[in-house]
Amino acid sequence: MVELTRLGMRFPTPKGEFIALKGVDLTIKKGEFVSLIGHSGCGKSTVLNLVAGLTLPTDGGVIVDSREVDGPGPERAVVFQNHSLLPWLTVYQNVELAVKQIAHKQQKGKAWIKEQTDHYLSLIQMQHAADKKPDEISGGMKQRVGIARALALQPKVLLMDEPFGALDALTRAHLQDSLMKIQADLGNTIIMITHDVDEAVLLSDKIVMMTNGPSATIGEVLDIQLDRPRNRVELANDPQYQGYRQSVLKFLYEKQLHPTPQSEPSASTPSKPTSSKPNSAKVTFASDIKRA
Repeated sequence: MVELTRLGMRFPTPKGEFIALKGVDLTIKKGEFVSLIGHSGCGKSTVLNLVAGLTLPTDGGVIVDSREVDGPGPERAVVFQNHSLLPWLTVYQNVELAVKQIAHKQQKGKAWIKEQTDHYLSLIQMQHAADKKPDEISGGMKQRVGIARALALQPKVLLMDEPFGALDALTRAHLQDSLMKIQADLGNTIIMITHDVDEAVLLSDKIVMMTNGPSATIGEVLDIQLDRPRNRVELANDPQYQGYRQSVLKFLYEKQLHPTPQSEPSASTPSKPTSSKPNSAKVTFASDIKRA
């Protein structure tokens, strides 16, 4: 489980303190797929970096499986929009590099490394390109390899920063379908940043909608109650899918930047879009001690 409590981020500037993020409270259950969506500058990447431990919060904190995040850790892996593959290594070697890290920790041998590397390549259907280098494959293939490399680290939480944003529509759709299948097989918790409303509704169990900054925070949390596995063609004209889509669009383009608190969703009306407001817990974090 991932818990964000009173999460905030302030930066010093020549004109004074800039509050990028303020009072973010969110609970993500094991195995959930959560999308962060909002306009540019709303703090989505800041939230992702804080969960990844790439930066530390100035207020509140992040807890993953009952432990406070105080830096990067093996239980979290990040997939960026830029695949970040090592250009001098083949597709196989890029994935193998991550597998070797796990093999070292678990004291596994060469046979296990090969078996695991082949397994993750098969998950992304890239066995045919195992011996190719990054500059010999397409952008979509590179991103698939980046996902496989992240999964090979066996993370409990997979963090994705607009992983499909730079790809063409058909490639993006194929990778979205692949990601849904991979999550169904492995059960990872996934937190993904996206600007694509349809992508968010198709993939997510929850859509976290962020208000505009400064002092960005969570405006609404939309619970997506669509059955899995999901088929994009079947959902295209589904009234429930369209209702969720309209709810996100309405928030992004009509609602105020800092909406008033909303009531908990009713469990008796699963067919309609619902919003939930996360609860804040009284926990002492490292950021609280630093300020004391």
